[in-house]
Amino acid sequence: MTRAFIFPGQGSQAVGMGKALAEAFPAAREVFEEVDEALGQKLAALMWEGPMEELTLTANAQPALMAHSMAAMRVLEEEAGVQIADALFVAGHSLGEYSALCAARALSLADAARLLRIRGEAMQAAVPVGEGAMAALIGVDLEGAQKAIDATDGGICEIANDNAPGQVVISGDKARVEAVCAGAKEFGAKIAKLLPVSAPFHSSLMAPAADRMAEALADANISAPATALIANVTAEKVQSPDDIRDLLVKQVTGRVRWTESVSAMVAAGCETFVEVGAGKVLCGLVRRIEKGAATMSVGAPDDIDAFAKTA
Repeated sequence: MTRAFIFPGQGSQAVGMGKALAEAFPAAREVFEEVDEALGQKLAALMWEGPMEELTLTANAQPALMAHSMAAMRVLEEEAGVQIADALFVAGHSLGEYSALCAARALSLADAARLLRIRGEAMQAAVPVGEGAMAALIGVDLEGAQKAIDATDGGICEIANDNAPGQVVISGDKARVEAVCAGAKEFGAKIAKLLPVSAPFHSSLMAPAADRMAEALADANISAPATALIANVTAEKVQSPDDIRDLLVKQVTGRVRWTESVSAMVAAGCETFVEVGAGKVLCGLVRRIEKGAATMSVGAPDDIDAFAKTA
């Protein structure tokens, strides 16, 4: 099979996410119930009823997005006969890497939920609110983004995400990030805008969160995935549990190499990318990275039917 299953990251959450799946399919409902039990929280109720401000909190958004992805994945397996071992790859954007590992049976659903709750809390606690920031630089390549960073000083600013050609995200101390945005057009950026996030993710300022995740992951039961994972940090395939554990720690402070990841999957023969869970952000990025790649998003009951017709 020349298909990869990909899983979204933070920013794709929305009130109502996953509700239609739970109403239509018992398999999806069971996922949400299991996540609620693992966290000791009615997360599904928050996902379906809001408020958005609470859902968007990092500690809630991360397990919520994973739960939606896994609910859709379980339904694909039951209703469309998907066998994850037949996929060429799995990959996820930032927290979506945990969804990918769960889909590939490397992490249990309960463990993925608990780890993402710890991850979200640790990332939020690493830097006081208001001191860090992230920004999207649109229309600039990696070299131009780095030059814009190098033209400023005072504090930390690093490339956090290489999302697609012409879309680079920077992260670091708020004053430095704002300074980069102010001068970014001189280096090719058409737009430079701060993102509505609560912490400078994927920067060295997240080192305390990486330390906390190292502790949590040391005790986690990680198995070899049923199919190869393309890791954010290296954009290369990984299957060893020890390597996965190490890369999940490095991912907290490391760059999300999404452009390279998608290109690596295409170079290895992947022709179709199926985004599983909330939104269609990754489908859009894939089409910008590899214009010949086919994409499909699966997050609602109608999507299941559409996928089944292509299976």
